[in-house]
Amino acid sequence: MSRRILAVIVVAAAIIALYLSTLSGSGPVRVRAATTTSLYATGLLDYLASSFSRQHPSIRVEFIAVGSGQALRLASRGDACLVLVHAPSLEKKYINSGVIVREGFLAYNFFAVVGPSSDPAAVRGAESIIDAFKRIYESGENGRILFISRGDRSGTHTRELSIWRLAGLDPRGRPWYLESGQGMAETLVMAEEKGAYTLTDMGTFLKLKREGLLPDLEVLYTNVSELINIYSVYLVSSCKGREARGAEMFADFILSHQELVENYGVAEYGAHLFYPANKSPYNLTELWNKLSTLP
Repeated sequence: MSRRILAVIVVAAAIIALYLSTLSGSGPVRVRAATTTSLYATGLLDYLASSFSRQHPSIRVEFIAVGSGQALRLASRGDACLVLVHAPSLEKKYINSGVIVREGFLAYNFFAVVGPSSDPAAVRGAESIIDAFKRIYESGENGRILFISRGDRSGTHTRELSIWRLAGLDPRGRPWYLESGQGMAETLVMAEEKGAYTLTDMGTFLKLKREGLLPDLEVLYTNVSELINIYSVYLVSSCKGREARGAEMFADFILSHQELVENYGVAEYGAHLFYPANKSPYNLTELWNKLSTLP
């Protein structure tokens, strides 16, 4: 065999090996996942990623923890390959524009109005979430309370603004209405320090409460039908190649191992921070569709 033929064979074998390596996903793969802060701050995503990496050590999932609105904007710019969010009305816009494709529902919990144990706005006696917000608005106008908003276009902030609109009220610019511009954990600590009200997801609240960071804040109003909080997993349409395959594998793993969601935090915090979507007694698709139409 001539040296020229041997060289051609060697080069061809190297090209084939490289091609097969790409298809099989050998070698390290970095997956960028943009996520809502509540899934990250509670530690759930690191817990899921750790379980995933034991089966797929060559895939490293890197989380970018921001509000849901920012996470979706990152997806639209191609700066993420996977998105985990909880803002149906925002998600629907990005689905319709072809930016993201839903893989499934990962988990749910509930939003709640929390505030000082003295409850000067009498939110405990509210008959609905709209009634609760009307009580907060009236008490704010009378100089009795403060309300801390996320103010960051997150899923929680989006839901809060929807509730104000449904109540026919606009608190923005009022002296008692403050915007933290930060994640849920920081906003809750700020509410604790100022003796203020805020809207929170239950997972983050329960974690910080058990850690002793919120000694005076209490859940004053929550409601299953009005305040369910659904977390969805999406693949980003523009993501290609090995990162896209890694993102798909991680999404498949967390959606097919929702017992990890169910068990997370129970031993440490004495309560479920999140509930697995696949065991929900509620029709999450129907509820998501309803939430996606909120103003």
